[in-house]
Amino acid sequence: MAILPITLYGDTILRKKAKKIEQIDDSLIGFIADMFETMHNANGIGLAANQVNSDLSLFIVDLSVMDEFKDIKPITLINPEIIEESEETAIFEEGCLSLPNLRADVERPEIIRVKYLDVNENEQILEADDLLARVILHEYDHLIGKMIPDRVDPKSKKKLQNLLSKISKRTMDFDYPVSERC
Repeated sequence: MAILPITLYGDTILRKKAKKIEQIDDSLIGFIADMFETMHNANGIGLAANQVNSDLSLFIVDLSVMDEFKDIKPITLINPEIIEESEETAIFEEGCLSLPNLRADVERPEIIRVKYLDVNENEQILEADDLLARVILHEYDHLIGKMIPDRVDPKSKKKLQNLLSKISKRTMDFDYPVSERC
């Protein structure tokens, strides 16, 4: 396993739509293991493939690192598709490994259903709520080229511009390996 450098705001791959995975093989399983190691090294709870410079439609979630969610097993979602969202929403502060030191309030549906393939190529449908739903939606956003700044109101986004510029230009310190600008 290896720790992969994380792509940052401003990198073009973070704005591209992910490509459907056609085959789950040993190479992909190894890549997923590297993603988990990378995410844990950066103290994250979710990571999309494009955050480690891959255009694959894939993300991982591991809430078990948090005491209140220690019974939730890590999940790998391949070719995910959000199939249902509740009308009820909640606003909660989010962070992102591709946006170090940035936190912003984001409104998202409270309950979702997501269809995906697991690593054994079995189709799964998961109903998620609260933090799990939020993390899944956040990571899914990455696969469609969206990030936190796209989900905040214009006034809040304006307040984030200075930090977004520092992240994009890499003129700050990072707590984990980051990619060269791409």
